[in-house]
Amino acid sequence: MPKNKKPVPRKSALPAEEKEEVQVAALCALALELAEQEDSDTLGDALRQKEAEFNRLLRRYLNGNHDDLLYGAIEQASHEDIGAWRLLRAAVEEAAASLQIRRENAPALEIDVFAIPVFVGSTGGLVEAEGFQDDAAYDALLDSMKRAGLESPHAKLVLVRHAYDAAEASRITYSQLHAMAREASVVLGNKKVAEAPALERSITGWTDSQFGADDAAVELRFLVGFSQKRADDPFYAVPEDEEKAAAWFDARTERFRRWTEEAAPLVQRLFAPAGRPLQLNFLYQDLFFGAREQGLAEQAMLALMATLGAALDGHAGPVRAIVGPADVQGDMVLRVQLVGGDAVLGTGERPLALGSDLAVEVDDVRDALATLGIEDVAVAARFDAQGNPVDPRPVD
Repeated sequence: MPKNKKPVPRKSALPAEEKEEVQVAALCALALELAEQEDSDTLGDALRQKEAEFNRLLRRYLNGNHDDLLYGAIEQASHEDIGAWRLLRAAVEEAAASLQIRRENAPALEIDVFAIPVFVGSTGGLVEAEGFQDDAAYDALLDSMKRAGLESPHAKLVLVRHAYDAAEASRITYSQLHAMAREASVVLGNKKVAEAPALERSITGWTDSQFGADDAAVELRFLVGFSQKRADDPFYAVPEDEEKAAAWFDARTERFRRWTEEAAPLVQRLFAPAGRPLQLNFLYQDLFFGAREQGLAEQAMLALMATLGAALDGHAGPVRAIVGPADVQGDMVLRVQLVGGDAVLGTGERPLALGSDLAVEVDDVRDALATLGIEDVAVAARFDAQGNPVDPRPVD
C-alpha cells in the first residue's frame, strides 16, 4: 500500500492590488521594448511574439472592461519613457476604437468608431431636446459621407442620434467605447437589435450652458459614428511610400473639406429646427479619441483667446505677450501673459499635453494672438511659482 505523500502547498494568489500592479508593469515593459524598436525596419521573432502578446493583452483588457489597468499603464509609462507612453496610448486608443470580426469562410470585418468635432455658433445656445428630429437629414448625411469619398462605397455606416457635448465625450472610457463598437456590430450586421447599455450610458445629457436667450454662443459638439467594412477593403489602404502616403492624406483632407460644405445644411437640420440659423465649423474626422483630443484642444484655445480678449478691453496702448510653460498643481499648462507698459493686463492658460512640441504650441498661440492684433511675443523658459516669467526672449 503506497505511503501518503505530504501535500504540496498551494501557491497563494496575489492580492488584487498587487496583481494589478504586476499587470500594469508587464504592459509597460512590453510597450518600452516595442518603442525601442519602433524605427527598426524588421522585427525579430522574439519581438514579434512580444508584439502579439502586447496586442492580445490590449484586447483582453478592453473586452474585460479593465480600464484601471489600461489607464494605470499609460500613467506609469508617462513617468518612465516618453516613447513608450506615446506608443502605448496610441495603441490603446486605436484598439479601443476598432473591432475585428472574424467570420468562418468569409472575409474579416472591421468596425471603427469615428467622431467629427463641430463648433456650433448660435444665439442662445443649442437645445438638446431639439436634436435629431429630422430623419431625412439623418439618412442624407450618412449617404453623403460615402458619396464624398470619406468612407468606402461598400461600408455600412450608422451615427449615434445624439450630439455629444464636451463633458459627455470626455467621460467615455477605452473599454466603454469598445463595448459601444460591439453593440454597433449587432446593428450593422442586420441582426435583431438588442439592448445597448454602453451606448446608453454614454449619453448622460448636456451640461447646462447658462446662455441667455439673446447671448452669442459657441459650443462644441461631437458627431459619433460607426463604420463597418471589410478589413482588406483597398479604399482604406494607405500607401507605404512616404510621399504617396502624404498625398493620400492630403486628398482625403480635401474631400473632407468639400464634404463639410454639402453636410453643413444637413447637420444644421439635425442640431436645431428648420429656420434657426447656426454657424458650423467642422474639425477633421478621426477615430474617436483622436477627434476628441483635437476638439478639446481647439475648445481650450478658444477659451484662452476669450480670456485674453477680455483682458484687452479698454486698453489702448501697445501690448506684449509672454508665452511659456507653467506647473499648476502638478499639471502642465501653456501660459500667456499680456503686458501693457509695466502692468500685467491679464493671464490665460491652456493644457499642455505630455510630449507636446513646445515650438509648435507657441506657434499656434502666436497665430491666435495675431487675430487679437498682438505681434510682440516673447517666449519664457517657464513661469515660476509666483507667476513670473523666467528668461523671456523675443520671438524672431
